[in-house]
Amino acid sequence: MDDEGWLSGVRRVPSPNCDERPVDQPVSLIVIHAISLPPNEFDGPGIIQLFTNCLDPATHPYFGEIRDLRVSAHFLVRRDGELIQFVPCSRRAWHAGVSSWRGRERCNDFSIGIELEGCDLLPFEDAQYMTLNRLLAELNRRYPIAGVVGHSDIAPGRKTDPGPCFEWHRVRDART
Repeated sequence: MDDEGWLSGVRRVPSPNCDERPVDQPVSLIVIHAISLPPNEFDGPGIIQLFTNCLDPATHPYFGEIRDLRVSAHFLVRRDGELIQFVPCSRRAWHAGVSSWRGRERCNDFSIGIELEGCDLLPFEDAQYMTLNRLLAELNRRYPIAGVVGHSDIAPGRKTDPGPCFEWHRVRDART
């Protein structure tokens, strides 16, 4: 990982949906998400288009509902295990929304967001767990990570991801 927080050897698709982290907020949390666009469909360009503000609302009815969203994550793990980075870890990605962890509000300020291509209805792929574990090991080497949580843990009642099909026991270095 370079000084900016870009992981070497990883496909980069820079997202404009990020900004500077507060100076007094070191990275200490990893938030695991799940996303599929269109919902419950995989392998299309929708996620990348959403994170880069290029989503075409004419290609799917659901895209019209979310076309004005300005969101991102630091990383996306595709179904085949491919890792894509959208935001350098030194910057704040817009992934958590209204959130709280251990009494601290605004989790985007001190977290890294990892999206897994998936949904609440289907299991994740072995390749995704392998890539996720390698990524977590790298992030744990670089940052003082105190917790690895799901989006549902920091935004209960508002979010369900990574969902009931996510197998937490398969995640190494998961600290909550």
